[in-house]
Amino acid sequence: MKRNNTTQKETKQQSILNLQSRWNKIRVANLYDALDSMGYPNQCLDLGIKPLFPKQHLAGVAVTVRGSRDPRTREDFKKEGGEVNYFQLLKEKVFPGAVVVVETGGEPYTGKFGEMTSWALKQRGARGIVIDGYTRDYLGLEAIPDYTVCARGTSPIESAKRWRINAVNIPIAMPGTLTSQIRVNPGDWIIGGPDGVIIVPKEIANDVLIKAEEIERREQGMREDLTRGMSFEDAYAKWGRA
Repeated sequence: MKRNNTTQKETKQQSILNLQSRWNKIRVANLYDALDSMGYPNQCLDLGIKPLFPKQHLAGVAVTVRGSRDPRTREDFKKEGGEVNYFQLLKEKVFPGAVVVVETGGEPYTGKFGEMTSWALKQRGARGIVIDGYTRDYLGLEAIPDYTVCARGTSPIESAKRWRINAVNIPIAMPGTLTSQIRVNPGDWIIGGPDGVIIVPKEIANDVLIKAEEIERREQGMREDLTRGMSFEDAYAKWGRA
């Protein structure tokens, strides 16, 4: 039984990585068009949340985090009878191909998940993190290979004694662009790039990917014809992208 469980886990992880290689080829704007055409126009996060390093691309499966303001110290928790090590719990939930998505609870100033915590997530297989707020250590984050940070920016302010995780891998609410909130469930696909970050519900992800790949194919065909000198009017008539 243990061997079967291990095999199933390995098969699932390989499936995620295979899908990830396809999602990595999808531009965020084309993904939006695919979702919009399928009746899901409200999946784009607040446009203030973007990759810190603009040419990066992020694709992976959501592992969610909820946090909130919290002025208590480690000593306070010990007096109250101990604390749950939520960061350790988060690490245990991360897998190859994961993207950590953080609902901050509205805490506006501190930097969450800086360079060293990002290395810890990266070593577990995370491809990046999406934060509704700020992170820390811009220069250090830039040096982490194959790891994309999407946030509102950076802050030098330490989050300890000001903010902490209080739940892992539950449904969370992230701010949207065309709607006030977007639900993010564990297992949803997270796609980010220079134009923003989009949440793809896991229930429709395969259909959305196929639709987005078709848009990419037509757009690339039009791009190549335009490069060869075809008029915009003729290229548009042939490929239907504008």
